[in-house]
Amino acid sequence: MLTTAPYLRTRRPSPTTAEFIVSTLPPMTVLLRLALCAIYLLRLVLALGVLLLLYSAWAQSPYAAAIPPSPASPTPPSPTPLETASLNTNTNSNASSAPPLNDSPLPTLLSAALLQQTLHTILSSRLGTISHTLAATLPPWVLVPASAAALYTLSQRIGAEERLLVLRGLGIQTSSSGRTLFSSLRTRFIPTDKIRDVLLNEAFRGFEVRHCLVVVVEGEDELVVVFPTLLPRPRVLEKVWRGARECLFEGGGVKGNGRV
Repeated sequence: MLTTAPYLRTRRPSPTTAEFIVSTLPPMTVLLRLALCAIYLLRLVLALGVLLLLYSAWAQSPYAAAIPPSPASPTPPSPTPLETASLNTNTNSNASSAPPLNDSPLPTLLSAALLQQTLHTILSSRLGTISHTLAATLPPWVLVPASAAALYTLSQRIGAEERLLVLRGLGIQTSSSGRTLFSSLRTRFIPTDKIRDVLLNEAFRGFEVRHCLVVVVEGEDELVVVFPTLLPRPRVLEKVWRGARECLFEGGGVKGNGRV
Protein backbone atom coordinates (compact mmCIF):
# COMPACT_ATOMS: atom_id res chain seq x y z
CA MET A 1 0.00 0.00 0.00
CA LEU A 2 1.19 3.52 -0.77
CA THR A 3 -0.33 5.05 2.38
CA THR A 4 -0.76 3.89 5.96
CA ALA A 5 -2.51 5.06 9.10
CA PRO A 6 -0.96 8.22 10.59
CA TYR A 7 2.18 7.33 12.52
CA LEU A 8 4.80 9.37 14.40
CA ARG A 9 8.45 10.03 13.63
CA THR A 10 10.59 12.04 16.03
CA ARG A 11 13.81 13.94 15.36
CA ARG A 12 15.96 15.48 18.10
CA PRO A 13 18.94 17.31 16.58
CA SER A 14 19.79 18.82 20.00
CA PRO A 15 18.44 18.74 23.57
CA THR A 16 16.66 22.06 22.94
CA THR A 17 15.15 21.13 19.58
CA ALA A 18 12.60 18.48 18.70
CA GLU A 19 10.58 17.80 15.58
CA PHE A 20 7.50 15.60 15.56
CA ILE A 21 6.35 14.34 12.15
CA VAL A 22 2.98 12.67 11.61
CA SER A 23 2.73 11.12 8.16
CA THR A 24 0.62 8.69 6.16
CA LEU A 25 3.49 7.72 3.86
CA PRO A 26 5.47 4.66 4.94
CA PRO A 27 9.27 4.90 5.16
CA MET A 28 10.76 5.61 1.75
CA THR A 29 12.20 2.45 0.22
CA VAL A 30 13.48 1.93 -3.29
CA LEU A 31 10.30 0.14 -4.37
CA LEU A 32 8.10 2.86 -2.89
CA ARG A 33 10.08 5.59 -4.65
CA LEU A 34 9.81 3.75 -7.96
CA ALA A 35 6.10 3.24 -7.48
CA LEU A 36 5.52 6.92 -6.68
CA CYS A 37 7.58 7.99 -9.71
CA ALA A 38 5.59 5.66 -11.96
CA ILE A 39 2.25 6.92 -10.60
CA TYR A 40 3.18 10.58 -10.96
CA LEU A 41 4.50 9.95 -14.47
CA LEU A 42 1.23 8.26 -15.42
CA ARG A 43 -0.66 11.19 -13.95
CA LEU A 44 1.41 13.61 -16.02
CA VAL A 45 0.63 11.70 -19.21
CA LEU A 46 -3.09 11.67 -18.40
CA ALA A 47 -3.03 15.39 -17.60
CA LEU A 48 -1.38 16.13 -20.94
CA GLY A 49 -4.08 14.06 -22.62
CA VAL A 50 -6.79 16.12 -20.91
CA LEU A 51 -5.08 19.36 -22.01
CA LEU A 52 -4.86 18.02 -25.56
CA LEU A 53 -8.58 17.27 -25.48
CA LEU A 54 -9.31 20.82 -24.33
CA TYR A 55 -7.10 22.27 -27.05
CA SER A 56 -8.84 20.12 -29.67
CA ALA A 57 -12.19 21.46 -28.55
CA TRP A 58 -10.88 25.03 -28.62
CA ALA A 59 -9.42 24.54 -32.10
CA GLN A 60 -12.88 23.55 -33.39
CA SER A 61 -14.60 26.53 -31.77
CA PRO A 62 -15.24 29.82 -33.59
CA TYR A 63 -12.98 31.60 -31.08
CA ALA A 64 -9.90 29.96 -32.57
CA ALA A 65 -10.78 31.18 -36.07
CA ALA A 66 -11.33 34.72 -34.77
CA ILE A 67 -7.70 35.05 -33.60
CA PRO A 68 -5.50 36.35 -36.45
CA PRO A 69 -2.32 34.40 -37.21
CA SER A 70 0.99 35.73 -35.97
CA PRO A 71 2.55 38.18 -38.43
CA ALA A 72 5.35 36.77 -40.49
CA SER A 73 8.75 38.41 -40.65
CA PRO A 74 8.93 41.04 -43.41
CA THR A 75 10.64 39.94 -46.63
CA PRO A 76 13.40 42.28 -47.77
CA PRO A 77 12.98 43.78 -51.28
CA SER A 78 14.77 42.10 -54.15
CA PRO A 79 18.01 43.86 -55.18
CA THR A 80 18.29 45.50 -58.56
CA PRO A 81 20.73 44.13 -61.19
CA LEU A 82 23.16 46.97 -60.48
CA GLU A 83 23.09 46.25 -56.75
CA THR A 84 23.55 42.53 -57.43
CA ALA A 85 26.64 43.16 -59.56
CA SER A 86 28.10 45.51 -56.95
CA LEU A 87 27.40 42.97 -54.20
CA ASN A 88 29.10 40.18 -56.13
CA THR A 89 32.17 42.37 -56.74
CA ASN A 90 32.47 43.26 -53.07
CA THR A 91 32.00 39.64 -52.05
CA ASN A 92 34.74 38.41 -54.38
CA SER A 93 37.17 41.07 -53.21
CA ASN A 94 36.59 40.32 -49.51
CA ALA A 95 36.37 36.53 -49.75
CA SER A 96 40.08 36.02 -49.16
CA SER A 97 40.36 38.44 -46.22
CA ALA A 98 37.22 37.78 -44.16
CA PRO A 99 35.65 34.46 -43.12
CA PRO A 100 32.11 33.75 -44.31
CA LEU A 101 29.34 34.91 -41.94
CA ASN A 102 26.15 32.98 -41.28
CA ASP A 103 23.32 35.54 -41.18
CA SER A 104 20.50 33.01 -40.93
CA PRO A 105 18.43 33.58 -37.74
CA LEU A 106 18.63 30.98 -34.99
CA PRO A 107 15.37 29.18 -34.19
CA THR A 108 13.62 30.35 -31.01
CA LEU A 109 12.61 27.45 -28.78
CA LEU A 110 9.73 29.16 -26.95
CA SER A 111 8.36 31.20 -29.83
CA ALA A 112 4.66 31.28 -30.60
CA ALA A 113 5.27 30.02 -34.13
CA LEU A 114 7.14 26.93 -32.90
CA LEU A 115 4.44 26.20 -30.30
CA GLN A 116 1.70 26.54 -32.91
CA GLN A 117 3.60 24.26 -35.30
CA THR A 118 4.11 21.65 -32.57
CA LEU A 119 0.41 21.66 -31.65
CA HIS A 120 -0.53 21.36 -35.31
CA THR A 121 1.78 18.36 -35.67
CA ILE A 122 0.24 16.71 -32.61
CA LEU A 123 -3.28 17.30 -33.89
CA SER A 124 -2.31 15.79 -37.25
CA SER A 125 -1.12 12.58 -35.58
CA ARG A 126 -3.27 9.57 -34.74
CA LEU A 127 -3.60 10.65 -31.11
CA GLY A 128 -4.65 14.12 -32.23
CA THR A 129 -7.28 12.64 -34.54
CA ILE A 130 -8.76 10.62 -31.69
CA SER A 131 -8.74 13.68 -29.45
CA HIS A 132 -10.35 15.79 -32.20
CA THR A 133 -13.13 13.22 -32.69
CA LEU A 134 -13.79 12.89 -28.97
CA ALA A 135 -13.87 16.66 -28.47
CA ALA A 136 -16.39 17.00 -31.31
CA THR A 137 -18.80 14.57 -29.63
CA LEU A 138 -18.80 16.26 -26.21
CA PRO A 139 -20.60 19.56 -25.59
CA PRO A 140 -18.53 22.28 -23.89
CA TRP A 141 -20.74 22.32 -20.78
CA VAL A 142 -19.74 18.68 -20.20
CA LEU A 143 -16.15 18.77 -21.45
CA VAL A 144 -14.89 21.77 -19.47
CA PRO A 145 -16.16 20.78 -15.97
CA ALA A 146 -15.15 17.16 -16.49
CA SER A 147 -11.64 18.20 -17.60
CA ALA A 148 -11.28 20.55 -14.63
CA ALA A 149 -12.35 17.79 -12.23
CA ALA A 150 -9.94 15.34 -13.87
CA LEU A 151 -7.01 17.77 -13.64
CA TYR A 152 -7.79 18.47 -9.99
CA THR A 153 -7.96 14.75 -9.22
CA LEU A 154 -4.67 14.08 -11.02
CA SER A 155 -2.97 16.85 -9.03
CA GLN A 156 -3.85 15.32 -5.66
CA ARG A 157 -0.90 14.57 -3.42
CA ILE A 158 -0.33 10.96 -2.38
CA GLY A 159 -0.23 10.85 1.40
CA ALA A 160 -0.08 13.74 3.85
CA GLU A 161 2.46 15.00 6.34
CA GLU A 162 2.22 17.43 9.25
CA ARG A 163 5.04 18.63 11.49
CA LEU A 164 5.56 20.28 14.84
CA LEU A 165 8.97 21.89 15.40
CA VAL A 166 9.77 22.89 18.98
CA LEU A 167 12.65 25.29 19.70
CA ARG A 168 13.33 26.05 23.34
CA GLY A 169 13.60 29.79 23.92
CA LEU A 170 12.20 30.62 20.47
CA GLY A 171 8.81 28.98 20.03
CA ILE A 172 7.06 26.34 17.98
CA GLN A 173 6.28 26.03 14.30
CA THR A 174 3.44 24.01 12.82
CA SER A 175 3.36 22.98 9.17
CA SER A 176 0.95 21.00 7.00
CA SER A 177 1.34 19.79 3.45
CA GLY A 178 -1.21 20.89 0.87
CA ARG A 179 -3.80 18.65 -0.70
CA THR A 180 -2.46 19.14 -4.24
CA LEU A 181 1.04 19.10 -5.71
CA PHE A 182 0.82 22.81 -6.51
CA SER A 183 -0.35 24.01 -3.09
CA SER A 184 2.32 25.46 -0.83
CA LEU A 185 3.23 24.29 2.66
CA ARG A 186 1.07 25.92 5.33
CA THR A 187 3.27 27.03 8.23
CA ARG A 188 2.84 29.14 11.35
CA PHE A 189 5.37 30.18 13.96
CA ILE A 190 4.33 31.01 17.52
CA PRO A 191 6.92 32.72 19.76
CA THR A 192 7.53 31.41 23.24
CA ASP A 193 6.27 34.56 24.94
CA LYS A 194 2.89 34.10 23.21
CA ILE A 195 2.45 30.46 24.28
CA ARG A 196 0.36 30.08 27.40
CA ASP A 197 0.13 26.28 27.36
CA VAL A 198 0.14 23.12 25.23
CA LEU A 199 -2.90 20.94 25.94
CA LEU A 200 -4.61 17.72 24.97
CA ASN A 201 -8.20 18.51 24.08
CA GLU A 202 -11.35 16.72 22.98
CA ALA A 203 -13.55 18.09 20.21
CA PHE A 204 -16.56 17.02 18.18
CA ARG A 205 -16.05 16.21 14.51
CA GLY A 206 -19.53 15.58 13.21
CA PHE A 207 -20.99 13.04 15.61
CA GLU A 208 -17.57 11.74 16.62
CA VAL A 209 -15.38 12.79 19.53
CA ARG A 210 -11.76 13.26 18.47
CA HIS A 211 -8.65 13.99 20.51
CA CYS A 212 -6.40 16.81 19.37
CA LEU A 213 -3.29 18.65 20.48
CA VAL A 214 -3.82 22.40 20.86
CA VAL A 215 -1.72 25.45 21.67
CA VAL A 216 -3.19 28.26 23.76
CA VAL A 217 -1.92 31.54 22.29
CA GLU A 218 -2.05 34.74 24.30
CA GLY A 219 -4.42 37.31 22.86
CA GLU A 220 -6.29 34.83 20.64
CA ASP A 221 -9.73 33.44 21.37
CA GLU A 222 -9.33 30.32 19.20
CA LEU A 223 -6.98 27.46 19.95
CA VAL A 224 -4.29 26.49 17.46
CA VAL A 225 -4.79 22.83 16.54
CA VAL A 226 -1.64 20.83 15.82
CA PHE A 227 -1.98 18.14 13.12
CA PRO A 228 -5.44 19.44 12.13
CA THR A 229 -5.78 17.31 9.00
CA LEU A 230 -4.58 13.91 10.16
CA LEU A 231 -5.73 14.06 13.83
CA PRO A 232 -3.66 11.05 14.95
CA ARG A 233 -4.60 8.65 17.71
CA PRO A 234 -4.53 9.71 21.39
CA ARG A 235 -1.45 7.58 22.07
CA VAL A 236 0.50 9.47 19.37
CA LEU A 237 -0.79 12.82 20.60
CA GLU A 238 0.27 12.06 24.16
CA LYS A 239 3.84 11.29 23.05
CA VAL A 240 3.99 14.57 21.14
CA TRP A 241 2.46 16.48 24.05
CA ARG A 242 4.99 15.13 26.56
CA GLY A 243 7.94 15.69 24.23
CA ALA A 244 6.85 19.21 23.27
CA ARG A 245 6.36 20.31 26.89
CA GLU A 246 9.67 18.79 27.94
CA CYS A 247 11.55 20.53 25.14
CA LEU A 248 9.72 23.85 25.25
CA PHE A 249 9.43 24.38 29.00
CA GLU A 250 12.49 22.37 30.17
CA GLY A 251 11.12 19.41 32.06
CA GLY A 252 7.51 20.08 31.18
CA GLY A 253 7.18 22.80 33.77
CA VAL A 254 3.68 23.97 32.91
CA LYS A 255 0.81 24.56 35.26
CA GLY A 256 -1.96 21.98 35.31
CA ASN A 257 -2.03 18.49 33.93
CA GLY A 258 -2.19 19.61 30.31
CA ARG A 259 -5.73 18.41 29.66
CA VAL A 260 -8.93 20.37 29.12
